[in-house]
Amino acid sequence: MSHYVGNLRGRSVGAKQVFPARSRAFLGASYPEGAIRLAHDLVQHPLLELEALAILGESLPGKSVEYNRGDLPVGVTGKPEGTGLSIGETIRNIDSTNSWAVLKNIEQNPSYAGMLHELLDEIRDVIEPCTGEMLTPQGFIFVSSPNAVTPYHFDPEHNILLQLRGSKVMTVLPAGDTRCVPDTVHEAYHTGGARELRWHDSLYDFGMAFKLQPGDALYVPVMAPHYVRNGPEPAISLSITWRSQWSYDEADARAFNHLLRRFGANPSAPHRWPRHNRLKALACRVARRIPGLL
Repeated sequence: MSHYVGNLRGRSVGAKQVFPARSRAFLGASYPEGAIRLAHDLVQHPLLELEALAILGESLPGKSVEYNRGDLPVGVTGKPEGTGLSIGETIRNIDSTNSWAVLKNIEQNPSYAGMLHELLDEIRDVIEPCTGEMLTPQGFIFVSSPNAVTPYHFDPEHNILLQLRGSKVMTVLPAGDTRCVPDTVHEAYHTGGARELRWHDSLYDFGMAFKLQPGDALYVPVMAPHYVRNGPEPAISLSITWRSQWSYDEADARAFNHLLRRFGANPSAPHRWPRHNRLKALACRVARRIPGLL
């Protein structure tokens, strides 16, 4: 690990809570199915400056780094094209590289792992009474050029995105609404398909746009489709994410439905919160033990 980031090990987020009491109350009232704007106090931190992020990106394994062109439409098919630059070049010159970059699983670095766990600990007493133990904590950092677009997609985690630098508009569509994402697309994703989604302009009617400035945060429900338009300056955002037994059960139920379709069935969609999908989830886990079945 680099000297720059290594020197920051042991640095806590701080004695003061990052999420104020009002934001924690708002999250508790909206979680787990409602997207909601929150506030945070993590605008400035040495681990979240561009040089530290460039060094982090250069130290992460290749599978933990994704970066591509920023001048993209809302809807894309497959992974967008790259720029030919390295991740270090992309981040250090983000104001002019016309790029969108994400550093995945930042908890691989002990300094960033400490930050992630401190932030999640602040909201644990709001989350766990509702959806149970916070499983698989993961962190992601997004670095975007002016006016960059993150295309329409969804993610399997419960997610709070903290805006640290610059501005962006994040548009969130309803999770589980087949008019926004067909069931078969969910099933394909949970059996190895892409997270990028097909876009059509009628979807604009379903979106709720949240303008985020430094100090704003946004809770995004599991599998809620969304896209992002960056503002006129470079932007940095941090996503703190976790899974729940409920989210894993829904994912496995989707995967089992994919298997059922292969045998000619037309299965009903898994339930969203709070109803459970345990039976299909358990069937999926059994099916995974049979070679070639899933």
